[in-house]
Amino acid sequence: MTHGLVIGKFYPLHRGHSHLIQTALRGSDRVTVQVLGSSVESVPHEARADWVRQEHPTACVVAALDDAPVDFGSDAAWRAHMRVIEDLLDESVDTVYSSDEYGHELADRLGAAWVQVDEGRRINPVSGTAIRADLDGRWGELGAAARETLAARVVVLGAESTGSTTLAEALATALRTLWVPEYGREHSVVRAGGLDAPWRSDEFDLIVDRQIQAERDAARRSPRPVVVCDTDVLATALWHERYVGVPAPRILAQAAAHAPVLYVLTGDEIPFVQDGMRDGEHIRHDMQQRFRDVLAAGPVPWTEVHGTVAERVAAVLPVLQPLLAEHWTFAPPLEERADTPARVRP
Repeated sequence: MTHGLVIGKFYPLHRGHSHLIQTALRGSDRVTVQVLGSSVESVPHEARADWVRQEHPTACVVAALDDAPVDFGSDAAWRAHMRVIEDLLDESVDTVYSSDEYGHELADRLGAAWVQVDEGRRINPVSGTAIRADLDGRWGELGAAARETLAARVVVLGAESTGSTTLAEALATALRTLWVPEYGREHSVVRAGGLDAPWRSDEFDLIVDRQIQAERDAARRSPRPVVVCDTDVLATALWHERYVGVPAPRILAQAAAHAPVLYVLTGDEIPFVQDGMRDGEHIRHDMQQRFRDVLAAGPVPWTEVHGTVAERVAAVLPVLQPLLAEHWTFAPPLEERADTPARVRP
């Protein structure tokens, strides 16, 4: 059986990478994809390996850190890279697949043939460098798995009848992206016993799982690297307190591990509307204060908005834009860092 090899940073994984891997899979019986990251990069190499596994499940995907200088005119640098590459191989390689010229040298050092794929990137004129410089403008070049990880989330939350759903939808429209409805409301309709039955703690675990999955699905389909969510895990933890009567440390831990770039708290100054599913206006202000206290004690930026829907959207955008710009920024890879000598890119 023939064994093909593809190596790369996949920082991030884009359609040019996928074309390269697909070509290797068609040309070899078995393909190893090596994800070689650097410790200075902001997306862990194992996360990138997961992207490749999801997009190309028939490839053998392995990953390692490779902090050797990126200087392919240096034999010493080549030897350092080869130690990492050869340590990741479980058998000899017949063919190296690459788009760039370094593939010829790599194949020679492995005693393999070289197949150059999409020379000059005429089929897929895209690069990791271009995407890192403009994630928003190049979002369509990424695979779904990378989108799920890289999309920023903005969460709108608040006490009952404070307009969170209306604002989430309006904010998504202003941002030209998707919004994620609140699964807990849907569950309230279909749960056994209806609204009158006592709430169980495990129901909130289900709500969290469904809410997170909906957010991930939206990120994969989103036209931009941002999605707006009507509630999230943190809000679910606070409603657990309200309906079960005790805190839920496990849900709070999930919230800490699944933080958005911004929380938007909808003000409770608007009239209360009873739609048949709400507890009542008598608890609204207390719940609103509970949201304020928890958000103020947490590490995630947040803002409380008031007024009309248009006024609320206008208040969010200037707070959100710098947070999005920061979230969409990648740490430079080793060869692009200003504090390292000029290198020859592979």
